Amino acid sequence: MAMRDHEERPERPSRADGTAHLFSALGKQLKVLREHTGMSQRELGRAAHCGEALISSMERGVRTPQPDFLLRVDELLDARGVLAAAADDVREAQAKARTRHPDWYRGYAKLEAEAVELHHYCNQAVHGLLQIEDYARAVFTCRRPLLSEEVIEKRVMDRLARQQIFERWPSPAFTYVLEEVVLQRPIGGKAVHRRQLEHLVRVGSKRNVDLYVLPTSSEEHPNLDSAFNLLTPKGRRQVAYTEAQGHPRLVTDPEEVRLIADRYGSMRGLALSPRESVALIEKMLGER
Repeated sequence: MAMRDHEERPERPSRADGTAHLFSALGKQLKVLREHTGMSQRELGRAAHCGEALISSMERGVRTPQPDFLLRVDELLDARGVLAAAADDVREAQAKARTRHPDWYRGYAKLEAEAVELHHYCNQAVHGLLQIEDYARAVFTCRRPLLSEEVIEKRVMDRLARQQIFERWPSPAFTYVLEEVVLQRPIGGKAVHRRQLEHLVRVGSKRNVDLYVLPTSSEEHPNLDSAFNLLTPKGRRQVAYTEAQGHPRLVTDPEEVRLIADRYGSMRGLALSPRESVALIEKMLGER
């Protein structure tokens, strides 16, 4: 879900936990290898399906080169495994990073990190826990009022750090009900859209994740309202989280949570099954 526009600007997690030197070193290596091949930042960005500005930011150590990016450009730059070898170190650094959130969001983020079950309804965009880096950056870049580059980068890093929950063991159970239009909206452009759909197929194949697509053609809909999250913290009752027009709300009243959960169950009943939903996404990929 989205976050408010006004917040403090604390130091980035990489600066706070001492991993900044790793990202700075990787950026310098990336620049040397790129220049050795004679490629410009724009040419590498085009080949790696990302923007010239992102390449520049990574070379300057401002943005974190994600593991999948390192694996992709290692071959493009004929790095002979130099960049790919750092992918595991980046994952470990991200796992240790202290994710910083605005005060108003911190309580929910803590509950999310400890949840044993998470259920999400998405009606405008792919849920944050499912977003690839370029999709997340496009979401924050297009927001109004405009966010500064520093705030955009911080929010992208925080969002990616939250996704470490998928690596936890024992694994939480995840379900997602996505409006079909969420899959059709090409946020970030065609290339980013395709990679985002491919990511959904990969995540949807996990044993602990079920994706449900609610067809736009459905003649019934029990929740023509905002998106929401339902989660069950370990040893505690289920709670709900909603946000509309920048106004977040953590719902703890048992009766109100029950009503939201009931609507979620109704939507799951109207949606395609997880197998049908993944097949639909694969079909969309085949048409692009």
